[in-house]
Amino acid sequence: MTSDEYGITQDAEHKYWYNMKTGEVEQGFLSPAPNRVGPFDTRDEAEHALEKLRENSAKWAEEDAADNR
Repeated sequence: MTSDEYGITQDAEHKYWYNMKTGEVEQGFLSPAPNRVGPFDTRDEAEHALEKLRENSAKWAEEDAADNR
């Protein structure tokens, strides 16, 4: 599998994406890039995208706080 200049694998068009505007899971590039997050390997992973984003955000905030001590 090869990646394009943005690090997106060519297979990404067949993966699942979470549409931040509609709250729906999509397979492939159905909506504009600014509206979607992903790619995810499974529909279930995409359905839990917001939870994963919150977890990552909290983890990064903790890391930033630790770096600033």
